[in-house]
Amino acid sequence: MDISSLLPLFGATPHASRPLIIAGPCSVESPRQISEVAQALSLEGIKYLRAGIWKPRTHPGSFEGVGARGLKWLVSAAVANDMIPLTEVANASHLRSALRAGIKNFWIGARTAANPFAVQELADEFALLNPSLRESVTVLVKNPVNPDIELWIGSIQRLYSAGIRRLGAIHRGFSSYGEKTFRNRPEWRIPIELKRRIPELPVICDPSHIAGRRGLVEEVARQAMEMDFDGLIIEAHCFPDDALSDREQQLTPSALGHLIKSLGHRCNDSGATSCLKACRDEIDGIDREIIALLSRRMDVAREIGEMKRRESIPVVQPDRYKALMEERIDDAARLNLSPEFLRRIFSIIHDESVNQQLS
Repeated sequence: MDISSLLPLFGATPHASRPLIIAGPCSVESPRQISEVAQALSLEGIKYLRAGIWKPRTHPGSFEGVGARGLKWLVSAAVANDMIPLTEVANASHLRSALRAGIKNFWIGARTAANPFAVQELADEFALLNPSLRESVTVLVKNPVNPDIELWIGSIQRLYSAGIRRLGAIHRGFSSYGEKTFRNRPEWRIPIELKRRIPELPVICDPSHIAGRRGLVEEVARQAMEMDFDGLIIEAHCFPDDALSDREQQLTPSALGHLIKSLGHRCNDSGATSCLKACRDEIDGIDREIIALLSRRMDVAREIGEMKRRESIPVVQPDRYKALMEERIDDAARLNLSPEFLRRIFSIIHDESVNQQLS
């Protein structure tokens, strides 16, 4: 993608040796709550205040944000503490309301970024702005929920084509099913590839949504800085355990301040060492998931053993084993894996499953 005229985010270039830090609660909850968070974050040196107004929730009836009335609370808290406010917009109505409230800095969420129709609706609305206003707007695009770099780039292209020049990307990880260490799998190779393909584009990490637990936020933030990400966007709340959304992953402002100090100056090694570490970290995460899946498989094997004992069914069934092996080897061929490699692995897994059924 040819981008030749990007402008600095928020109209100013962050200090070269320090990462850009954006922080604030997952959601605006009340005038007092956002005011207290803004004041506490300002004391920690934070200049960019993020907070959700409309929350895309999985289930109806859960907290879906305070809506447009929260915009003036967010702006008031930011102005009172000499901060710059940002919020998420998911459709043209959100964008118009936020602009009327005086907000000029936005992010597009992962669910919206996964929908080209929704992104195009926003792009069309941005295109209608007068050129001077459009030039002052900053838009950060989160990665789609699924690991599709083309969909991510496509969202960025739509906004660039609409005349947005203060553009950035937010890496918030990718949804995956089953037991896992992180809420969203980092898949570090994807933002690294995005940076390789669009080197002019600032890429910011969202360790809160990758981690899903406040105890892991620092680990993820540190990895991002070691890979030379341009900044961090982190959720913070004065009373995280009482938050109306994402309470498990929000830090207190003071904890965030300690985290920022511990990061020190930006790591400038963006070469092979960073890529190698990213790949190794991803392998470590995959290995942990493999172990968790094997544990689940053996749990099921033990259940099968109990059923076979009750029904007097032989534990070892050669026809079933032969069919399973043929199916797994066919799967391996489709995924460019060595059939012999898969045969050895599943032979060992089958042997252990038999042992579990007999125990």
